[in-house]
Amino acid sequence: MKKIKKVLLILAGLLLLLVIAIAIFINSLKPDYSGKKTLDGIEGEVNVYFDPYGIPHIYAENEVDALKALGYVHAQDRLWQMELLRRVAKGRIAEVFGKDFVKTDKFFLSLGIDDQSAQTVANLDKNSETAIMAQAYLDGINDFIKNGPTPIEFYLTGIDKEPFSIEDVYNAVGYMAFSFAMAHKTDPLLTSMRDKLGDEYMKDLAIDSDTSTVWIKNYHGIKTDSLGTDITASVTAALENLPVPLFEGSNSWVVSPEKTKNGKVIFANDPHIGFAQPSVWYEAHVVTPTYEKYGYHLAGVPFPLLGHDRNLAYGLTMFENDDIDFYYEEANPADSTQYKTVEGWKPFEYVTKTIKVKDGEDVSFTFKKSQHGPIMNDIADQISGERPIAMSWIYTKPKNEVLDALYGLSHATNLEEFQSALPKIHAPGLNVMYGDAKGNVGWWATAKLYQMPDSVSTKFILDGTSGKDEPIRYLDFSENPSAVNPPWHYVYSANNQPDSIAGMLYPGYYLPENRAKRIVQLLDAKDDWDKESFSEMILDVTSPVNTDLVTELIKLFDVSHLSTEQLVLVDSLKNWNGEYTLNSTSPTLFHRCEYFMVKNTMEDELGTEMFNEFLGTHLFKRQIAWGAKMENGKWWDNVNTKDVVETRKDIVMKSFADAWQSLVKDLGPDPSQWTWDKVHTLEHQHPFGKVESLRKYFNVGPFPVEGTREVINNLSFPYDSTGYYKVSSGPSTRRIVDFSDVENSISILPTGQSGNPFSKHYKDQAEMYVQGKFRKMMMNKQEIQETAESVLTFTKK
Repeated sequence: MKKIKKVLLILAGLLLLLVIAIAIFINSLKPDYSGKKTLDGIEGEVNVYFDPYGIPHIYAENEVDALKALGYVHAQDRLWQMELLRRVAKGRIAEVFGKDFVKTDKFFLSLGIDDQSAQTVANLDKNSETAIMAQAYLDGINDFIKNGPTPIEFYLTGIDKEPFSIEDVYNAVGYMAFSFAMAHKTDPLLTSMRDKLGDEYMKDLAIDSDTSTVWIKNYHGIKTDSLGTDITASVTAALENLPVPLFEGSNSWVVSPEKTKNGKVIFANDPHIGFAQPSVWYEAHVVTPTYEKYGYHLAGVPFPLLGHDRNLAYGLTMFENDDIDFYYEEANPADSTQYKTVEGWKPFEYVTKTIKVKDGEDVSFTFKKSQHGPIMNDIADQISGERPIAMSWIYTKPKNEVLDALYGLSHATNLEEFQSALPKIHAPGLNVMYGDAKGNVGWWATAKLYQMPDSVSTKFILDGTSGKDEPIRYLDFSENPSAVNPPWHYVYSANNQPDSIAGMLYPGYYLPENRAKRIVQLLDAKDDWDKESFSEMILDVTSPVNTDLVTELIKLFDVSHLSTEQLVLVDSLKNWNGEYTLNSTSPTLFHRCEYFMVKNTMEDELGTEMFNEFLGTHLFKRQIAWGAKMENGKWWDNVNTKDVVETRKDIVMKSFADAWQSLVKDLGPDPSQWTWDKVHTLEHQHPFGKVESLRKYFNVGPFPVEGTREVINNLSFPYDSTGYYKVSSGPSTRRIVDFSDVENSISILPTGQSGNPFSKHYKDQAEMYVQGKFRKMMMNKQEIQETAESVLTFTKK
């Protein structure tokens, strides 16, 4: 008995030692928010004050020292995120996650982002301010890699930490540029739809610019075959499991002093990006004797994409311009290594790449390039057609000065300096929003825009052989859409259609007018805006477009076929104000009906695969209201019912019946229980959270959440047959800068500042975010010092 007790005591002791060892190990992986560290290459002491939400306020004697400290603290909170983001463009995701990501790596390698980054860096002036500051930031990251703890994700995947280079910065920006684009999902699909169904069906789609919608108005000081489906499927497959978020949309509005209570500009911005954990932005406040900026940083990018100081504020939304074109090429029947051009046969360029695969053999592949770009047939396994299709993307064509632009925006001190940096953004297409302490407001659509022949629609695959479908000219930046200090005293953007430029409506994949209509409706109605009313507006969950649609379609209901319960809910829907609150049942019924209406209208013609691909496009979002209001058209008839020609009324009634039946099946027979909180939820997913046993340790949520697609508080979701709306994208921050009280400007992040699951700031803003709360973006040094959670001091080695 004594021996057994002795053995048990030994085992208990060993178990205790193991628990202690694990605790010590975990504690060693946490970010260091306090104490003293040496930092190679700095000239003087740098103090980093971490506020109660883990946001660093960096005080240094010069900007190089500040950027090195920024790189270090950014890396200790977000190194894993940085690692993934830089790997995408280089085709190195399969190296981390295995063979399932080989097609993703193939796709991104073929885009040429990494090749263009290498070329840009080879021609970079290493003595430019942009290069010097970027390198300082990278030095800070690399110092952490060398001397700091290794994040847990590196242990779990078995990959080694590697130093960062300036090519990684350009690759991160290049990935961002591609994720903004929509043409890769839409153009090949539309071509297949046209080839399958004919032009009569296509004219009833919201493809072209809508002359009746709410436009963003210019102001310049003067009043004024199945191959396509295969490509769409292959691109969707390559992107669907990408372990970093895609950029989606955004809102921003800036109000002039004439419309504010305190007579100063107020600025709001909430970029819509795919939700993930960690969230996209890293906040940092950098102060030197000659520079100050409270900024939002993309992982691995030294200069903030969003920012403000006491003089000015700026932010971004997605322009949604069409910057990708697809071309049919014609291979030489006598020599498959050549393709047809106006000048005659030219040789394809052949590019070979190798992908390292975790727990597998390296994969080498070769693809062809024409004068337009990579031949997609050689990249995606799903493409079985023989006719070569090339993808032309503006990002990889002109000189890349995007990093210089970001440096310029973050260092501008006035409107003129800010505006001078904008032409350097050739891609991605951005709406850049601006407001300043002097009372100026501005909006510019930044992108390298080009004019196509009048007869050419870039929404379909073009002819690459004749020369007739080529750009005529690049537009000068002065021709881009913009408005500075307009007489209506505000600027805004919501990814909607911009006003005409250069005598044309510029083609794009603009989102429907829903958010724009609501923003204009609210801004026009009020001339005494303040920070509090801006806070309410940025959380608005009302859709005037959806209520208009209900009003239009409910007229078609044959109430004699409805039960008492159905009549009650239809009456409630009829009186619905368009709000998406958690306890409301009208949103649930509306979206079920909307899904079935689109399904019953279009799936019979498109087929299941093509229909599901259509649901993933911006065109689908535009089609919902536009198409439903169309009284007549070929889409209404179900081609599978040979002896009946269905009308819009038939489709409306069938869709309501289908929606009702599915809700009873999913949520029970009591319609009062069909509340929005049961179907609309938000979970922030970490790449490891896809493994069920790790989900609770890495993911954040799920939370029932207000809002919906295409309201100002745009908590969006993909449509599918499940009838549950798992939010996939939305405000990546909600940010309000009030120049009447700039030190009390407010913001929020979706989860937390840190991407380290052992940090207390991993998810400390998550519940605040879903509750619509804010926190202060502190700029007052005394307040920062008095409220600092901790201080980390860097000294030179």
